[in-house]
Amino acid sequence: VQLVESGGGLVQAGGSLRLSCAASGFTFDDYAIAWFRQAPGKEREGVSCVSMSDGRTYYADSVKGRATISTDNAKQMAYLQIDNLEPEDTAMYYCGADVSWVLFRAWGMGTPRQWGQGTQVTVSS
Repeated sequence: VQLVESGGGLVQAGGSLRLSCAASGFTFDDYAIAWFRQAPGKEREGVSCVSMSDGRTYYADSVKGRATISTDNAKQMAYLQIDNLEPEDTAMYYCGADVSWVLFRAWGMGTPRQWGQGTQVTVSS
């Protein structure tokens, strides 16, 4: 299993970024894809996830209304676009994959067993 993130960078507050996650080594359609982030000195936060099997999505309150998760199943790609970026969005963003029941939990997002290496997003004020 391999997950490779890209698309991070430096952006001004109010701008947008689209992060990409290229997946390989597993049957994409059987899984759910999640995006997490971790800022220095802070706990890891589940940002969003999407189920390939039924299209369910989840968004953390911190990005709800500003983020859109999407996939291109034919290309085995997942994307996270965040609009109206805020300095508080600065973090390393990670793509994760697992079966839906692991990621979609009653309290929010579970922890996936497969992870990418991350892509840095820095939002300047």
